[in-house]
Amino acid sequence: MSAGFGVWQRTRSLLPARTDLAAMSRQPRRDLVAGLTVAIVALPLALGFGISSGLGAAAGLTTAVVAGALAAFFGGSGLQVSGPTGAMTVVLVPIMHAHGAAGVLAVGLMAGLILIGLAYARAGRYMAYVPASVVEGFTLGIACVIGLQQLPAALGVATPHGDQIIVVAARSIASFAANPNWTAVAIAGIVALTILAGARIRPVVPFSILAVAAAAVIVELAGLNVARIGTLPTGLAAPSLSFIDPAALGSLAGAALAVAALAALESLLSAAVADGMGVNHRHDPDRELFGQGLANLITPLFGGVPATGAIARTAVNVRSGAGSRLAALVHAALLAAIIYTAAPLVGKIPLAALAGVLLATSVRMVEVGSIRAMTRATRSDAIVLILTAAATLALDLVKAVLLGLVVAGALALRAVARAARIRQMPLHPDLPGDHTAEERALLDQHIVAYRIDGPLLFAAHRFLLELSEVAHVSIVILRMSAVSAIDASGALVLKDAIEKLQHRGITVFMSGIRPGHHRTLDALDVTNNLRHAGHVFTTTPEAINAARSHLHQAGVLRPTGPVTTDKTPPAA
Repeated sequence: MSAGFGVWQRTRSLLPARTDLAAMSRQPRRDLVAGLTVAIVALPLALGFGISSGLGAAAGLTTAVVAGALAAFFGGSGLQVSGPTGAMTVVLVPIMHAHGAAGVLAVGLMAGLILIGLAYARAGRYMAYVPASVVEGFTLGIACVIGLQQLPAALGVATPHGDQIIVVAARSIASFAANPNWTAVAIAGIVALTILAGARIRPVVPFSILAVAAAAVIVELAGLNVARIGTLPTGLAAPSLSFIDPAALGSLAGAALAVAALAALESLLSAAVADGMGVNHRHDPDRELFGQGLANLITPLFGGVPATGAIARTAVNVRSGAGSRLAALVHAALLAAIIYTAAPLVGKIPLAALAGVLLATSVRMVEVGSIRAMTRATRSDAIVLILTAAATLALDLVKAVLLGLVVAGALALRAVARAARIRQMPLHPDLPGDHTAEERALLDQHIVAYRIDGPLLFAAHRFLLELSEVAHVSIVILRMSAVSAIDASGALVLKDAIEKLQHRGITVFMSGIRPGHHRTLDALDVTNNLRHAGHVFTTTPEAINAARSHLHQAGVLRPTGPVTTDKTPPAA
């Protein structure tokens, strides 16, 4: 009963609340304007990404309508706009080649289920742990892939066979060289330049739709022989499960995981961008995963491709004044209206014009200043950024991100481990009792105290090996209170250093071990023998006092008075 109630409570937390509906009524006029603007921008992108995925322009439009509406209503961001994206297209192309359209649709449905599971598992919060260098490298790699994907249409050649985008691009160039199509090149180039130049001069004007419309009119009037989108259905396809082959689901599981991972990454990244651009707006990452999961679960039933949050369209939405999810819903409704009323006109758009739109999009995705700053920040950031971008071109996007995360984590851990230091500390501040100058000098000759600062991890051998080389002393006191973390590797190196000191006849004392570190040190037998010998102390003054007594008993120091047992608290 309690488990069922917990699931119901979790489900309620993922569903739209009254506050979401109330927000949609605060400034409907601004949301309507923003929705219209985003729809104008989204139309050529949806068409282009649908074609790039291999399922056609109709699939792209369907995705923008169905996924755009569902993710807007159920998602965790009030400003996010969802639909087909270039990053998702990159993942879908090899799935299309291997399994066909039915495989892509089945993968989208499976990915939707995975995303809903991630939402229930509260996995959205982990997006905060993705380093900025991985995100920048990921974005740069996607931009390059999207640009290369447009070469066949921009050059007016048939798309060559192949899974590697670089190979396909090279073959496209070779086909163009054998039979140049300068008309397609001119259309793509002019459209791309118009969008890029217009964005700098008048950012609020939707130059993408204007350029595409102008290209379609000119091609129609001049009777130019260029490839076009072709016939589009005048309406959404009826929901169907006929594309699902239960026998093939096992072979598609890996692809579904990749699509779900990319959808989660790109959607949460886009929602975070929207938060930064908006005012007093914060998204719910788990609700966003839930909304994207529902969108990807239902969209394939209508023939749409897997979708995700779209950074470019979301940015346009926020800049256009959107204040709630009503704007994204309006954008989806307007695109649906275009499907039902203007499909014949849309079908006359030249493919080269859409290629120009996507080429401009890929260029605008690259923030040169941000990349330059990231590469100059640290060598580790530069390595991670470049490696992630290169892996995005050579591998699939999910593997590229995972590789970037692994390398970034390894470099970060290496930097943390190397931050550890060992310093020789004077005895005077912690020396208990009153002592003559002569005795202080003798203590300094025979006792040396070292304080270990920072994490004692796998790279600790650099300085702990130096510790074992200390000479001309009788006792070494290791002050452990400043050790922030310790793992098995660091503990074993510490044990080795202690054993080497003891082998040379040097007595080792320890002080200030933190409570959380006893388990690791005891499990690896670092402190057991020291504790049995009475050489482990809570504070450094206690250790110094015991060391002084040890020297008196060994005859190294001559008694000049009673040996103090003062346990001055302490400075560890």
